Amino acid sequence: MTTTPPNPDLTPDQALARLPELTVVDVRTPAEYTAGHVPGAHNIPLDSLDRALPALRAAHGGLLLVCASGARAERARSVLAGHGIPAATLTGGTSGWAGHGHELHRPRGGSRATWAMERQVRFTAGAAVLVGLGLGPLHPAWLLLSAGVAGGLVFSALTDTCGMAAVLSRLPHNRPRPADLDATLARLGSARG
Repeated sequence: MTTTPPNPDLTPDQALARLPELTVVDVRTPAEYTAGHVPGAHNIPLDSLDRALPALRAAHGGLLLVCASGARAERARSVLAGHGIPAATLTGGTSGWAGHGHELHRPRGGSRATWAMERQVRFTAGAAVLVGLGLGPLHPAWLLLSAGVAGGLVFSALTDTCGMAAVLSRLPHNRPRPADLDATLARLGSARG
């Protein structure tokens, strides 16, 4: 483990230059990770972070946390900091990484590409609003569905949290299989330097 904590944020170019000395942890869902991730990244979804604390504490080099845009990585950094584990985040997440022209790794033979969590949330919210509006003429109570989604989106923006993403992350295609997480933790343990 490194003796000096890494910078709290690394730009994609800084991260690329330091990639060999970093342990990269992608905290997105397995489906998002499979759709494209920073080369060499280990997938430990945000909701599985507590289980991975011992492996992350003993990881080689500095920890770099990555998600789609940076919000989940920042939450992961807070969790790790609460356990005395320093970590950096990738500015702009995988979107920023790809935007700087850096390659995203996509495993061959993986399952079909799954939408990023943000896209899943937009689709679900939009579909719920349309259902509420479409069924509203049949019974006005259906309009409450649209109002509830709108209120949830405003709350999400104000608090930088997303309850819908938390629910969607529990769907089977967004959950790691236990064997996958165990294999990731074993790889982290064997990469100690």
